Amino acid sequence: MTSDRRVSREIVERFHNAFEKHRPEDVDDPISEGCVLENTAPAPDGARYEGREACLAFWKGVASSANLIFKAEEISAMGDRGIIRWQPRWSEREGDWVRGVNIMRVRDGKVVEGLG
Repeated sequence: MTSDRRVSREIVERFHNAFEKHRPEDVDDPISEGCVLENTAPAPDGARYEGREACLAFWKGVASSANLIFKAEEISAMGDRGIIRWQPRWSEREGDWVRGVNIMRVRDGKVVEGLG
């Protein structure tokens, strides 16, 4: 595994673990000052968040939600890209979950872009 790939995977795993463990404070460290987040909601084009504080506010809100249970299906990395396939569940009922994907770009050990 190349150094870039190893670093990207480590950062993306740390990022995702903040959601699985409901520890929004764990999102702080891996997010860069110039981070950009493109979200799928609201439809049809989603929202764009620019800058560290805007990205942190969004991600911390999601990570701190006690009603959401996140489960990683797969975490992988290729160079400066990390990919997380995940499932958020919002209740114990069988159909109350979806599948999603985050595509992250890592530079200098920090997330600079999140597409999800």
